[in-house]
Amino acid sequence: MPYNRNHVSREPKSFKKKQTRAEQVQNVISLRITDDEKRALEKLTKSTAKSISEIMREAIDMWSFKRRKLCMN
Repeated sequence: MPYNRNHVSREPKSFKKKQTRAEQVQNVISLRITDDEKRALEKLTKSTAKSISEIMREAIDMWSFKRRKLCMN
C-alpha cells in the first residue's frame, strides 16, 4: 500500500526548503508496520498536525521514561 501524503501543507514548499533546523537529524531507522498501524499513524498525523517521525520520537521518549521509572523501583 503506497503512502499518499496529503498535499495540504501548513507552509509553502519553497519556505520549507529554505528552513534549516537548529539540530540536523541524520540517523534513519526503518520500521515495518501493518496496514492497520499505518492507518492509525496517518490518523494521528492529521489530528495532531505532527509528522510520523515526531509521533514516533514522542513514543520512544514515553517508552524510555516508563522503562527508566520501572527500573528505579
